[in-house]
Amino acid sequence: MSVKAQPDGYHSVTPYLITHDAAAAIEFYKKAFGATELMRLPGPGGKVMHAEIKIGDSPVMLADEFPEMGAKSAKAFGGSPLHLMIYTEDCDAIFAQAIAAGATEKKPMTDQFYGDRSGAVEDPFGHSWTIASHTEDLSPEEIDRRFQEMMKQGGGGE
Repeated sequence: MSVKAQPDGYHSVTPYLITHDAAAAIEFYKKAFGATELMRLPGPGGKVMHAEIKIGDSPVMLADEFPEMGAKSAKAFGGSPLHLMIYTEDCDAIFAQAIAAGATEKKPMTDQFYGDRSGAVEDPFGHSWTIASHTEDLSPEEIDRRFQEMMKQGGGGE
């Protein structure tokens, strides 16, 4: 029997977050996004060397920062250029749940021209998350038409 190059339950791309407090991040993601902890490897001084959680059907890997090994958190850089996207059945409820768990609202929940309802938050660890529900199936032409109309009205979109 051969080993699969991509393990069961994983996607082709899996985010790996470096945080300044991985244990607290895991607890936050459980409260904010309903994450399930899959595994945790403890490191020196109570740090987390590697952990895996699942949000919806997607695994997310994370660890504490180890600057001496080149692993720095978003807080160490003053933020992160990485933005994570969560699709869920009830984006309004998950958005409110994330705020209640300690996330900061960055963009309010809004119906978008491209057929999603979404809003954005920043978690206490410096990572940005868009929380969305897909509400309309649109052709590329309809998305373009709506985009052009929004731009005529001076909108900048999401």
